[in-house]
Amino acid sequence: MIQLKSVSKVYRVGPVKVTALDGVSLEIEKGEFTVLAGPSGSGKTTLLRLLYRDEVPTEGEIRVAGFDVTGMRRSRIPHLRRAVGVVFQDAKLLPARNVYDNVAFVLRVLGTPRREITPRVMQTLKAVGISARAQALPAQLSQGEQQRAALARALIKEPALLLADEPTGNLDEAMAEEILYLLSDIWNRGTTILLATHRATLANQLKRRTLVLDGGRLLKDEA
Repeated sequence: MIQLKSVSKVYRVGPVKVTALDGVSLEIEKGEFTVLAGPSGSGKTTLLRLLYRDEVPTEGEIRVAGFDVTGMRRSRIPHLRRAVGVVFQDAKLLPARNVYDNVAFVLRVLGTPRREITPRVMQTLKAVGISARAQALPAQLSQGEQQRAALARALIKEPALLLADEPTGNLDEAMAEEILYLLSDIWNRGTTILLATHRATLANQLKRRTLVLDGGRLLKDEA
């Protein structure tokens, strides 16, 4: 599902070069639930952005869900992103649209037939426990509800791979546990998950394979 071979990413800030990733190699099989752990600034977000082609590596090779991401033409990027769902720390919901429209928007962009949109949206909202808030605006939701809505938006296209970038970062412990329960349920249905977190306790709690990044280097790969 995911293959990285000697991947490095170097940013240039004026005359200074900043290495975000340094020679990272790893493989994640289809159906795995993997935790990407490490402190803030360790390279976790950069790695995820490379996987859905928001960034291009300075060196190395990347394959995701059967796509050669490294040499991918721009016209192929939307095809990759249909296979990959992404959830961010701050949810990134459209503020002027209600929960229903935030999720339905994805299906409209994909050209889904009109008659299929409402049942699919409501089914997905029900799966993440937020169907009763379908008409609410993002500002009317709790942080936990916003993350549930963001999960629904990522899942509505039925991705083979779900990338979660610190989805519990802004949540208290109780809300964080709810999101972890949802992610585990999604994984049990067959979706491959890569969850990035700076919380060491979270990685321990999940008891999943854990990749540890620090300073842009992959330090550990623990079962």
